[in-house]
Amino acid sequence: MPPSETQPRIWLLLGDKKGDNGQVETIAEALQTTLGWHCELKRIKVLEPFVFGKAKVGPTLYHIDRELSAPLQAPWPDLVITVGRSPANVALWVNQQSGGHSKIVLVGKPSGMMERFDLIVISTEILLAPYPNVLRISMPLMRIDEAAVHKAASEWTEKFAALPRPLVAIMVGGPTNPFVYNAAVTNHLIQAAQQVCDEGGTPYITTSRRTPAAVVEQLQTGLPEKARLFAWSADAGGNPYMGLLGLADRFIVTGDSISMMVEVTRLAKPLEILPLPCGLLGSLDQLRRSLARWLFNPGNGRLRARLARLVYHTRFIRHTRHYPGFHQKLVDLQLATWFGETSQPPTGRYPDDVSNVVRRIQSLVSGQSAGRQVVDSENL
Repeated sequence: MPPSETQPRIWLLLGDKKGDNGQVETIAEALQTTLGWHCELKRIKVLEPFVFGKAKVGPTLYHIDRELSAPLQAPWPDLVITVGRSPANVALWVNQQSGGHSKIVLVGKPSGMMERFDLIVISTEILLAPYPNVLRISMPLMRIDEAAVHKAASEWTEKFAALPRPLVAIMVGGPTNPFVYNAAVTNHLIQAAQQVCDEGGTPYITTSRRTPAAVVEQLQTGLPEKARLFAWSADAGGNPYMGLLGLADRFIVTGDSISMMVEVTRLAKPLEILPLPCGLLGSLDQLRRSLARWLFNPGNGRLRARLARLVYHTRFIRHTRHYPGFHQKLVDLQLATWFGETSQPPTGRYPDDVSNVVRRIQSLVSGQSAGRQVVDSENL
């Protein structure tokens, strides 16, 4: 459908991170279903140094491969929806080229220049000063490809058939601030696997790209004989991850991986969260994050909101993530339990916050300045 007086021109600027892209695609589908607004997909390919490196924040294209990326040219869009640091830079560039006409919706925390985005959509784990262009929702808009899970389940059914039940998936991430992966973490994982074996079941451990080699080695030598281990590597075949999502009876997930926890809860599977320790520097960092969570809570009144903005501009506390708050939200919503407690099926439902996002975008496009106010699905 071409843009018209009632149909704004909307670009989706997406990079190569599937989980991030899914949040933007969820919004696009809701705009199409609810308002009949069509979105044009623009894939952005970054240059090799920026696949894992970080580009400088700003309206620039120096970090992308222009030949492999989608064309970026007039007529410029009325609205750009994007996610991630590199695509956000492109969105800022589009806004600049359009003379400020193209409004920008950013999903997730900005890496900087937050005042240049017309709407920033963040969920519970992200801490950001309460500005008028910030929309807080309760849970990430990440989605799960249920068709892919169903397909994987059919492929793995026979392979899992001989394994004693319950089949317990233990999903391992890797260190990320403020968490560390030390001997205590490895011991917890081995103990969890042993407990499943003692109950007569099968623990199936999967590691990820971020899992330290030392942890993988310790798991290979320390796990009980009946446990199964898939050690991730770039050239490893037969990854059971999707099959486990479809067929495992319950899940234990390390607290660093928000995406894995979301996928399990999206499927309404029993989830146990395995908290991780912080090192000395991590403990200090956790205090900073806890302070940010208290300070940036928009429900704390105008005085604290002004203080939060002042602190943000001094750069003493910037945008960050508070993992314990996200964990507790999952528990409060009755979507998960803590590791070590009795595992039980989830009794809550994953929140549907996308309608709040659609309303704010509709207000933004229509130019209703009254719609630019801090709206919260849930307080932090």
